[in-house]
Amino acid sequence: MRFDIFALMLGAASSALASDFASWPNSEPVGREPKQNFRKPDDSWDHVVKGADVQTQRSGKLANYNLRANSVDPFSLGVDKVKQCSGYLDDTQSDKHLFYWFFESRNDPANDPVVLWLNGGPGCSSLTGLFLELGPAKIDENLQVVQNPYSWNSNASVIFLDQPVNVGFSYSNQQVNNTVAAGKDVYALLTLFFHQFPEYAKQPFHIAGESYAGHYIPIFSQEILSHSDRNINLKSAMIGNGLTDPLTQYQYYRPMACGGGGYPAVLDQSSCRSMDNALPQCESMIKSCYDSGDADTCSSATSTCNSAMLGPYEQTGKNVYDVRKNCVGGNLCYNALNYISDWLNKKDVIQALGVEVNGFESCNYAINRDFVSAGDWMKPIHLTVPKLLERIPVLIYAGDADFICNWLGNQAWTNALNWPGHDAFNSATPQPLRAANGSQYGNVKSARNFTFMQIFGAGHMTPMDQPEGALDFLNRWLAGEWISN
Repeated sequence: MRFDIFALMLGAASSALASDFASWPNSEPVGREPKQNFRKPDDSWDHVVKGADVQTQRSGKLANYNLRANSVDPFSLGVDKVKQCSGYLDDTQSDKHLFYWFFESRNDPANDPVVLWLNGGPGCSSLTGLFLELGPAKIDENLQVVQNPYSWNSNASVIFLDQPVNVGFSYSNQQVNNTVAAGKDVYALLTLFFHQFPEYAKQPFHIAGESYAGHYIPIFSQEILSHSDRNINLKSAMIGNGLTDPLTQYQYYRPMACGGGGYPAVLDQSSCRSMDNALPQCESMIKSCYDSGDADTCSSATSTCNSAMLGPYEQTGKNVYDVRKNCVGGNLCYNALNYISDWLNKKDVIQALGVEVNGFESCNYAINRDFVSAGDWMKPIHLTVPKLLERIPVLIYAGDADFICNWLGNQAWTNALNWPGHDAFNSATPQPLRAANGSQYGNVKSARNFTFMQIFGAGHMTPMDQPEGALDFLNRWLAGEWISN
């Protein structure tokens, strides 16, 4: 988050705190007004798929959706030499338009798996993940494209999706304010995409993301699997530094900030005691949210808990995505996000991608606030994971220098999860994760298709900080190394 974004939490929590991650102004946030847009006629696109032509009785309601796609000339932008396409998923009834950018595998696209990547926020563009973390290229301070040898499309084709609507290059005159509604759109996009490009539909498909994707991915996977007549060959789900079980995870902000996560304390003893004192009320409010599901109850829990448990850390000026660093720059503590936004706003880039809005912003803070107001933040998403594990493997990984969705909390909720494999998972012995050169970059624990990884020396954006290690565990996961037969 930062670009993915979790600190958005802060702004949502209290107008006195930075919303997105550590410092956005208290004035009206970017994204409240609908984006200026200019929809292009269908005949300007290489492909237009009508959902009504794809819909079946068991595929779900697709009649209101269309998919548009254009080929992207690899040499016009220089991001990668592989086959690419970009376009929009349209909900014609609700006037929603979600932007995506697809890259073929650099290896063997006819047989390699397909991965959908999602950033979080909620409200942050997955194109920031593309250029900051795991995509084919980075953008430097001179707005030059720099190739990434550790791109996740080294051995997989990857779709980067701007969702929910009004994130990145996506647009609409209305907002989506909850994870379940967002999942309907993602299912429609994948269904129509694989219909238009059936050459990728037979390959294994994996859904991956970070931060608030700890909410998105379990719900989106559930939505996909609910349709018996689907062309989405879902094989696994991957969540990096995610928020999935707030009741468990909020207990671990205090230890992570106060020296219990393997790094020096950021807070003094007084601040640590104040977090200790605030935790019981916070847990009580989250529990009430879990029990009732009431939007106001859940929203109040978010505001109270974020102020008490995140506020003391944010006020230090440290980077909420990395306890080792200070917050620098005006864009979620990372100057590179400014370079990415500037490059994506270049006229030639907008033209090459077929973009239909007047500009790109890495995060839309209005969406974040809408999700909080709807009570989505504190929902017990982890309760969906046991059912997923009956059908697909699930990987939870966490860079161990992150504060906002720290490894302690992710380790704790995976250990606490009530599912048939609980005892086997908890008794499993962590094993070292080693790169090709033999160096250890983390630990992994796995049992019965549930896997947890602690990645050393990485913050919230694990593939940015540990690119070689992240590509290594991705390739091994896609190859089935930790998957039970």
